[in-house]
Amino acid sequence: MSFSNTFETHVLQYVFTTGSVTRPTAWYVGLFTADPTDTGSGATEITGNNYSRVSATFTVSGNAATTSAAVEFSAATGSWGTISHIGIFDASSGGNLIAHSALTASKAIASGDVFRIPTGDIDITLD
Repeated sequence: MSFSNTFETHVLQYVFTTGSVTRPTAWYVGLFTADPTDTGSGATEITGNNYSRVSATFTVSGNAATTSAAVEFSAATGSWGTISHIGIFDASSGGNLIAHSALTASKAIASGDVFRIPTGDIDITLD
């Protein structure tokens, strides 16, 4: 996963200045049909057809944060298109994009489909 420009700046401010940085207290997974990019404006997040972001929890070990539970979206009530990317946000709607990544394989979501990410399948690492 890649951090968004906003959160790269927050990390640098936290480490290299004495200014305060507001840290997220909740995390939500959003779905995209294209790369949202580091600016968060490269693609539009899915909307409609019973879509909403899903909360996520993470555990941290060493230089990696990993989802500690499955992330399961509600059943689609119409097509969501082909999901190719995910994003981690600090709010259930609006808010800031924290990080984003391409999926290993894109997935078309039709009416009645449930998009699910198994426990441990979202990893964010710092090198």
